[in-house]
Amino acid sequence: MKFLRRLLKIGQAEVHQAIDNMEDPIKMTEQGIRDMKEDLDKALEALAQVKAMSIRAKKEVDEYEDKAEDYNEKAMLILKKAQTGGIEPGEADRLATEALVKKEEAVGLKNQAIADKEKFDQNVLQMEANVQTIKQNISKWENELKILRSRVKVADATKSLNKQMAKIDSNGTIALLERMKEKVHQEEALAEAYGEIANSSKSIDEEINRVVDVKKSKAHNELEKLKEQLGISDPKD
Repeated sequence: MKFLRRLLKIGQAEVHQAIDNMEDPIKMTEQGIRDMKEDLDKALEALAQVKAMSIRAKKEVDEYEDKAEDYNEKAMLILKKAQTGGIEPGEADRLATEALVKKEEAVGLKNQAIADKEKFDQNVLQMEANVQTIKQNISKWENELKILRSRVKVADATKSLNKQMAKIDSNGTIALLERMKEKVHQEEALAEAYGEIANSSKSIDEEINRVVDVKKSKAHNELEKLKEQLGISDPKD
């Protein structure tokens, strides 16, 4: 019963506490249920024995009651026989007295049997209540065991997943991925910056070229030199 009391304490705590405090809560619960079933078998055996004693006591009550009535009837028959002269009055009184003594003994045994039966009946009621309690506890813990098995499976799966996540983080994989993502952002920003610089330089050259047409200016200078060699002057001159 010590183990049973220990097992029943599991119901006062959460399953994860049971897992922390016991090596294997499933096996411990299964063992507790087996112990309760053994207790049930013993209780049923004891109940049957007490019921048998109650039945026996009831039979003794009937037997002693019959004996008491039989001895009382015999005493009356002896006295009647003395009245008819079939037996000496003194002898009749002696035998009738002995019969009445036997009757009182039977009445005493009958009363004792009645007391025993009442006691046995009270024991039967108490033991039947105990048997019912054990049956209810077995049913309760068999249902609890089903739930416990499911919750332990979930706990194990969750623990395994969390261990994997913890392992990934400890290896720095997540931190590495974050750094790679930041590196990509930096590379993208750098490329955009170079693009802006390139566009800026090209725009300045285009503005200068629009203001000064180098090719046209050079051609005009060449033209002036040829005219000067040929002695051609501009009409406005």
